[in-house]
Amino acid sequence: MPQLRMIEAFQPNWLFFFVFKERRLKKIDLHMHTISTISDSHFEFSLEKLKEYVELAEIDAIAITNHDIFDLAQFNEICEAINCVVFPGIEINLDVGHLLLISENHDLEEFQLKTNEVAKKVIAIGDSINVDDLMRIFGNLNNYLLIPHYEKKPSLHAETIKRLKDVISAGEVDSPKKFVRMSKDETELIPVIFSDMRFYVGMTKFPTRQTYIDCGDISLKSLKFALRDRSKVSLSKLDGNSIFQVFEDGQCLSTGLNVILGARSSGKTETLTQINNICENVKYIPQFSLVQRDDTNYEKEFNADVTRKKSIFSDKHLAPFKTVLDDVLSIDTEINKRRVADYLDTLMKSAEEAQKFDSFSRASLFNETLFDLGEHTSLTELVGSVRQMIENIEFRDIIDKYIDTDALKALACELIVILWSKAYERKKKSLVNDIIREAKSKLQLKTSATQIKDVDLYRVMFEHKKLLKFNEIAKLLQEEKIIYQESFQGFKVVCKQRAFQGAGEIKNVSGQKVAFSDVFRDYAHPAKYLSSLKANEAFTPSEFYKYFACIEYEILNKDGFKVSGGERSEFRLLQEIKDAQNFDFLLIDEPESSFDNLFLKSEVNQMLKEISKSMPVVIVTHNSVVGASIRADYIIYTAKEFEEKKIIYRRYSGHPSSKELISTDGKKINNFKVTMDSLEAGESAYMERNAGYENIKN
Repeated sequence: MPQLRMIEAFQPNWLFFFVFKERRLKKIDLHMHTISTISDSHFEFSLEKLKEYVELAEIDAIAITNHDIFDLAQFNEICEAINCVVFPGIEINLDVGHLLLISENHDLEEFQLKTNEVAKKVIAIGDSINVDDLMRIFGNLNNYLLIPHYEKKPSLHAETIKRLKDVISAGEVDSPKKFVRMSKDETELIPVIFSDMRFYVGMTKFPTRQTYIDCGDISLKSLKFALRDRSKVSLSKLDGNSIFQVFEDGQCLSTGLNVILGARSSGKTETLTQINNICENVKYIPQFSLVQRDDTNYEKEFNADVTRKKSIFSDKHLAPFKTVLDDVLSIDTEINKRRVADYLDTLMKSAEEAQKFDSFSRASLFNETLFDLGEHTSLTELVGSVRQMIENIEFRDIIDKYIDTDALKALACELIVILWSKAYERKKKSLVNDIIREAKSKLQLKTSATQIKDVDLYRVMFEHKKLLKFNEIAKLLQEEKIIYQESFQGFKVVCKQRAFQGAGEIKNVSGQKVAFSDVFRDYAHPAKYLSSLKANEAFTPSEFYKYFACIEYEILNKDGFKVSGGERSEFRLLQEIKDAQNFDFLLIDEPESSFDNLFLKSEVNQMLKEISKSMPVVIVTHNSVVGASIRADYIIYTAKEFEEKKIIYRRYSGHPSSKELISTDGKKINNFKVTMDSLEAGESAYMERNAGYENIKN
């Protein structure tokens, strides 16, 4: 009993703590636009719409952050009309990114003068200021709240963030996925998400992108203090970062796995459509989009997708060979043979005529050899590499750990001096060569003696060796072998390389209507085959690298056979889900319409659960395998109800463990009943089926 009295005594204090804690959370939106500038598409600002937004969304604080401009008169007008804290601010084009700079709402005339300096520098698209300008204009940046575009385009450059890290309070993101990821990573900036909205005349929908912050009284100092602690920043008022608001009416979603239940025509697909329209960077898989309806057309569509992926992989695999081919493409063996033959012929003839030389043919310049100009490619590349190490930002710490930057700069300077010297020497040799050519030409006109033809024997031999090596590489490329394979949820993607079996295969790869039968005769001899390709003007040189080896891209089932029609649909669904990792949201409408339960439970559920750890996933379903077995984080139940002879569409939502689901207007519905009705056709039907299964089992 004493223990019970003790608990009862403490209970009011705990209740007070939680109420107080909830009241401390403030809803803020510190990024919005009220003036149309060169960085915006044109809009006519509506103060009434801004006021309506603040009231409907119950915003506690906003900041006016127009692009590179601040209008004090308009700001004062907004402050008088809006019933919340309003901060003056500006969104600055800083280098290649954007930076929100927000001030206290006093000394506004001084802030106006400073922002005017920014406006004078940014007068055309592409204009910006740099960090030095920022510091010169605004002075002590600790007096402001600085929030750069971070996981949001155009993001501030990493080097700029590094320079400003001591005065940056948070980083703006553009999706809940990025918010949650950054909030878990101590090495990242603390994330915030804002509307970035233009409030215009005729506006009908308002954004739901705001941030909750635990800061007590709202001031710039309290905001900056709260932003030191990532636990004080969240997506929702009561559920931290696990829930976020998606619709204006207050409807929320989990940042993990959401399941939408409901009867037919109750608004499930419409809910998905609205999410797709409101949110950005969404992967939406509509109902029946992957089911095989027409065998022929579906197979064509599937094969086209395989061909596209094969083309991407083929280009990547053949890229090194393309570099080799491009290097030998300009080599003409026939011209080289002719030059060597001409050289030998004129050399022999000149030797025979040696006794008959006149004064012109005896001149030293008559058979003078030209200077070899050479190339300085390796030295040029070396200078570029050293410069890249000096300018690299991403791996700066590692580079500095092993190599002193001053030493790198000294090395670069010395290499550049050598490069200048060699370039100067090359220029002098080139001028001398011009003089020699002119002298030889004039001497030839004065005599009948044979002049020895010029030929660079070293270059001829070097190019010959290149072609021999090209033959070796091409032969290796034509050897049949598996170059890539990936097991993927019971399927296997296999890529092979082999030699082409006939001219028809090359023609299919080329996509041209030109016959390859003539050139294919030389296919066994790569260098000769390349010469034949070059000789035919109908062929495109930039595509030659594709004509030396056949790259096969196959999708096999678990038994090692090519996928069947139904398996194609399964593979495409899994591939679509896998590709969703590149998006911020994944929406799927009734996957059970196209697939069997075993596949859904063993493959699909596993992938969806894994992806939902890093992004919001929303699934519409009637199927217990998906709806119940997947163990969702949040449930939305859509209902079509009749009130006063009118049809009302309503959404109820809550956690799977909740006894009741609640709508945004406060109505409640039994969670167990709607789950049974949606997934099992009611509790009685579920019990009957269960009894039937028990009978079969026994």
